[in-house]
Amino acid sequence: MIYGKYKNIRNASWQCIIDYNITKLPISLVSIANKSNIQIVKNSVVNLLRATERGISVYDGDKWLIVYDDNIKTSVNRFTIAHEFGHIFLGHELKKGYYARTFDNKPEVEQAADMFAARLLAPACVLHELHATTAEKIAEICNISIQAAKHRAERMAILEARNKYYLHPLERQVRKQFEDYIKENRSQSHNL
Repeated sequence: MIYGKYKNIRNASWQCIIDYNITKLPISLVSIANKSNIQIVKNSVVNLLRATERGISVYDGDKWLIVYDDNIKTSVNRFTIAHEFGHIFLGHELKKGYYARTFDNKPEVEQAADMFAARLLAPACVLHELHATTAEKIAEICNISIQAAKHRAERMAILEARNKYYLHPLERQVRKQFEDYIKENRSQSHNL
């Protein structure tokens, strides 16, 4: 992905954390949904998902609806819901009235939504401060699947090697917003 597009996605995830006053992990997706008038609904209630879909975003002309497969583990669903937030907050164009999270190919908008989800659910600067860089620690702290945590741990290894945190004002603001949480949890994260 082009670096400029990556930066826009990264910045959008930081802005979401700031705008919705997120101050601790795991991120409360329900809180974001409530504050942004997005309704999160189990598929067992509305039966809108196709067999290959984990989740979809639907816009009814008035509000957003995120439908997720409630037969899947919560840690996986959290990523799916955050992915759908990515579509909505990144302003992706709707196709046939909705977005669908599927298992097949990953066009650029799907990759962008995945990147947004990972950065929203597991903000690197917070993980850095907690010394949470292994997949196991990330999965536990952020309540995401081990698979998603492995991808985030790979990215954390790159970021830790660079050690160039807090160069962007949005990242500094996210760090400041999480300050109390980091102080309370820094010592505990060493024991995970």
